[in-house]
Amino acid sequence: MTAGPGDSPTLLEAGSQNAVAHALGIIGDEWTLLLLRYATALGVRRYSDFLERLPISNSVLTNRLSRLAELGLMEKVAYQQRPPRFEYRLTKRGRDTWPILLTIWAWEATWVPQHEERLPVMRHSRCGQPFQPLLMCAACGKPVEPRDVTGGFGPSGTWERSVPAATTRRRSFAGAGASPGLFPQTMALIGNRWSSALLGAAFLGAHRFKDFEQRLGAPPTMVADRLRTFCDLGVLDPAPGAERADWLSYHLTAKGRAFFPVVMCTLDWGHRWFKAPEGRALVYRHTECRRIFTPRLACDKCREPLRGGSDVSIEPEARA
Repeated sequence: MTAGPGDSPTLLEAGSQNAVAHALGIIGDEWTLLLLRYATALGVRRYSDFLERLPISNSVLTNRLSRLAELGLMEKVAYQQRPPRFEYRLTKRGRDTWPILLTIWAWEATWVPQHEERLPVMRHSRCGQPFQPLLMCAACGKPVEPRDVTGGFGPSGTWERSVPAATTRRRSFAGAGASPGLFPQTMALIGNRWSSALLGAAFLGAHRFKDFEQRLGAPPTMVADRLRTFCDLGVLDPAPGAERADWLSYHLTAKGRAFFPVVMCTLDWGHRWFKAPEGRALVYRHTECRRIFTPRLACDKCREPLRGGSDVSIEPEARA
C-alpha cells in the first residue's frame, strides 16, 4: 500500500484488501469515531483537550491519535517549541468523514434508547430546525431507500478482500477508558470484522444461514453468534424458511434498513480515499435514474443538501 497525504487517496496494492476493508477497519473503532466527532463538530485539536473531554486513558489516546495521523486523517503539527507541544488537525480525508459521523449519530439517537450520556440534538444551521439526515442520490437529487439501490461487487470486490483484517482493528485497552460505550449498537454492527461482513451480506440480499456462511467464509459458530446478536438488537428478523420451517430466513427490519445511510456513506468515503488498481470494490446504481449511486445527505425538514459539518450545530451535551 502506498500511503498518501491527507488530501490525496491511498493507493492500494493489487489483490490486497480493498477500500471496503480499509474503511471498515478505521470506522469500526469507537474511540476513533469519538476523536473524529470532537475534532469535526467541536474543533478539538490539542491532546490535553481530548483528554479533558473524553473518559480515555493516556495510552489509548496516544495510540488513536498516532493511528489517525498515520492513516492520513489527522496531521500532527507543532504549536509550541519549548517545551514541544503538538495539535492534531483534521486533513481533508478526516473532514470527509462527517457524513459517516452524522448518520451514525442520527441512527443511534433514533433507534437506541439507552446511552451512557444524552445524545445532543442536531440542528440544521441554515433552516434552524432539528433534523435527521436524509439520504439522497447525488445524480438525480431524489431520496433513496435500500430497495431503490441495486448492485454488487466491482473489479476489486470479493468477500475475502472486503473483510477487515484483525490487525487493522485496534481494540480498546483494558483498564481506564477501556470502552467509551457511546455508540453501543453501531459497534455491535461494524465494530467486529465478521459483524460488518454479515451486515454487508444482508444488504446484498443474503437471507439463509448457509448464504451467510458461504459468503463470509466464517466458522459456523461465528455466523450463528453474529446472527443471534443481530436478532437480539432488532436489526434482523428470523422467520421460517420457504423450503423448511426449521431453516430460518433472516430479513432486515426497519431498524436494520435505517442503518443503510451509514453503510453507504462509509463505502463512499472508503472508495474515494483508498484506491485499488483494479477499480471499485462495490458498484451500486440508483434504479430510478439508472446512474451510479453516490450518496448525498440533505436536511429532512427543508430538503436542502448538507454541504459539510459546518451545516450542523450541536446543542450542549448533558452527561448522565
